[in-house]
Amino acid sequence: MSSITTSAIDTPARRSVERTCDDLALFMLGIVAIVAGLTFRDYGLGWDDYTHAEYADLLLRMYGSGFKDTAALSFANLYMYGGGFDMAAALLHKVIPLELFETRRLLGAVVGLVGLAVTWRLARRVGGPLAGLAALLLLALCPTFYGHMFMNPKDAPFAVAMVVLMLGLVRLADEYPAPSPRTILILGIGAGLSIGCRILGGLALVYAAIGFLPLLINEFRRQGAREAAHRFAHVVYVLLPGLAFGYLVMGLMWPWAILEPGNPLHALTYFSHFFEKPWKEMFDGALVSVPDMPWSYLPTLFVLQLPEVLLALLAAAVAGTFMSLSRKDVPARRKTIFLMLTLATVLPLAIAMVKRPALYNGIRHFIFVIPPMAVLAGVAFAKLMSWLGETRRSWQPVALAVFAFGLLLPLGEMIRLHPYQYTHFNHMAGTVRSADNLFMLDYWGLALKQASDGLRNEIDERQEVPPQGRKWKVAVCGPQRPAQVALGPDFTIGWDSNAADFAMTLGEFYCKGLTAPVMVEIKRDDVVFARVYDIRGRSISSLLAIPAP
Repeated sequence: MSSITTSAIDTPARRSVERTCDDLALFMLGIVAIVAGLTFRDYGLGWDDYTHAEYADLLLRMYGSGFKDTAALSFANLYMYGGGFDMAAALLHKVIPLELFETRRLLGAVVGLVGLAVTWRLARRVGGPLAGLAALLLLALCPTFYGHMFMNPKDAPFAVAMVVLMLGLVRLADEYPAPSPRTILILGIGAGLSIGCRILGGLALVYAAIGFLPLLINEFRRQGAREAAHRFAHVVYVLLPGLAFGYLVMGLMWPWAILEPGNPLHALTYFSHFFEKPWKEMFDGALVSVPDMPWSYLPTLFVLQLPEVLLALLAAAVAGTFMSLSRKDVPARRKTIFLMLTLATVLPLAIAMVKRPALYNGIRHFIFVIPPMAVLAGVAFAKLMSWLGETRRSWQPVALAVFAFGLLLPLGEMIRLHPYQYTHFNHMAGTVRSADNLFMLDYWGLALKQASDGLRNEIDERQEVPPQGRKWKVAVCGPQRPAQVALGPDFTIGWDSNAADFAMTLGEFYCKGLTAPVMVEIKRDDVVFARVYDIRGRSISSLLAIPAP
């Protein structure tokens, strides 16, 4: 489809602009790759990392035994998720000289880079080279997406898989009724990867069913009902090989899903209800049980955590999409493409606001809507620049400067928060300094890695040795297995603060602030993310500020 945001006149100057935008996009991808390669080791383990690594071992053991060892198919509740990322990390670990969890961080960075590249190509296809570059910048400088891509083994790969699927759907609308083999392959891979990550990948079927209505209605009007139905049936027929390939991809990543035809639906039903003992999380300054989160949970956090420039451009793009649906001068293909992208952005949030499932850990379960948000916002920026070029060319530098300033704001926060970019709150929220007392920040517990490194360094500097006949004992308020991995074999981790030498606590509401000497303090932007206390000779009854759930 020809660009909707640039002139149809193919001048050398325009080709130069397009080439410049593409070169800058490639340069940006290269910069992100270099930064990720230099910093991926900085990111700590979250609550789920160790369990996901165990799941990968069980899946590989199952495949290696010819499906005789089926322990993976009943492991915790992870068998209801795909394990593609976990298996890939475990296999990669066998061939590169990195520790397992460093390998997981590196692979997360690679998957995130793929997501950035696909988002660029999707926005470029929809809105031209400037839209592609803008979307890439908006996503790469979105602290929530960037931070999660390193350490989130479920939601970040799922977000990347979904944007691959969206690329396939947009190509299908563009090429309808004769999709190319490449489009069929992309659709199959995207469907297999997304549903193989999380059953929520099936939402793409809703995006397509609703999004294709303008195109199909136009087909019926122009071609007649019989010919339109024939063309539609032909498209479905040629897509079957791609969908079959996608089913194989899904089965490879999520073997439990194909053991019985109804298993994916069973997983959908299972996750539609809260499946653990409820706990409370901080939201807007109050402790709220996760099954009782208000409908405002997601919209509030999206508005406060995404960069302001992304939110402003996204609002304009969504408004423009709905306004265009009633306009006769807008081509049906364009309506379909933008309607699908808009549904991919707003429909999951709208469903959650209406259904009100258990919500926790901020917006991490919904980061798959951020890439299509970036695509729409990038196209909106390109459209704005095109309109200014036609009507008020002297304002283009002003718009460009405002856009650049809008990108510098999250960039500064990303540098300041490193490696906790995923905890970002924008300037409308008062950054993490104001959000600290109202919302959870480091809910993954990543700061325990730096706290552990600091404790080891402090002990080495003091040249202290553990008591005779035992290891150092550390009581941890936070994820214990990540702390054990970070501290290493010279330490014993537990909950018992009475028998411990040191206490390591996250800076979250559920951990006490202790009256004991502080050995290590991890802070970002004047906010405490973690502390290590010397509690030798002190009686500390508990590290929890609230009763355990």
